[in-house]
Amino acid sequence: MDQWKTVLYEETKGVATITLNRPDKRNAISYELIDDLLAALNVAERSAACHVVILTGAGLAFCSGMDLEDLRRITSRSHEENLKDSQTMADLFRTIYDFPKPTIAAVNGPAIAGGCGIATMCDFTIASDEAKFGYTEVKIGFMPAIVSTFLIRQVGEKRARDLLLTGRIISAREAQQFGLVTDVVPARELQEWCRELAGQLMESSPSSLKATKQLLGGFAEDDLNEHIREAVIENAHIRATDDFREGITAFLEKRRPKWSGK
Repeated sequence: MDQWKTVLYEETKGVATITLNRPDKRNAISYELIDDLLAALNVAERSAACHVVILTGAGLAFCSGMDLEDLRRITSRSHEENLKDSQTMADLFRTIYDFPKPTIAAVNGPAIAGGCGIATMCDFTIASDEAKFGYTEVKIGFMPAIVSTFLIRQVGEKRARDLLLTGRIISAREAQQFGLVTDVVPARELQEWCRELAGQLMESSPSSLKATKQLLGGFAEDDLNEHIREAVIENAHIRATDDFREGITAFLEKRRPKWSGK
């Protein structure tokens, strides 16, 4: 099957397994990874033999958020470039959220910031008991704008405020209590559990599953479209602030940021 530099793709017995494959970087999100992941999802969508997609990470992490080098480069990009980058991330989340076939995130380790978004966009989020979740953007002067449009629908406004404003990391069990995680299983059983779930899904009619997903997604589609448009603009705007530049610089220099509020 098709293979890419940052993503592995394997298809067997009706299940496509897509593995984020930057274990040395804790599967951090680079622009190359976004392109590769979108391409792999496109292959799975077009494959007549694929009925379910499992998304997981290589190594000890599921996905640790944005790549450090890409974060560094963001601080010098133009407003137009930041708008394009923001739209690209929105396209990734929306592709996973609207994917016509059932999707399962096998969260084998930390899923942080954008990585948490990827994990929780799937229909089912099955977490290892060693997994951690969190939207840490505010810690570096950033803004979880795009993911917030989905999160508030998943967990409600009060819990969304808790997660997004504190930027705290939560356990898999707490994530399940919040409604972000479907099931929590022992690490050694994660992959088997996800394959069994995939098998259960494949006992149903593919056309019925697709139609049901379209129905569920359609209930809030107009609101979601508008909110995502607003979020892309806000995401690009905050990248031009002094606090964002200071937050990224401090993070890369491993020091406490000195916020100016600008």
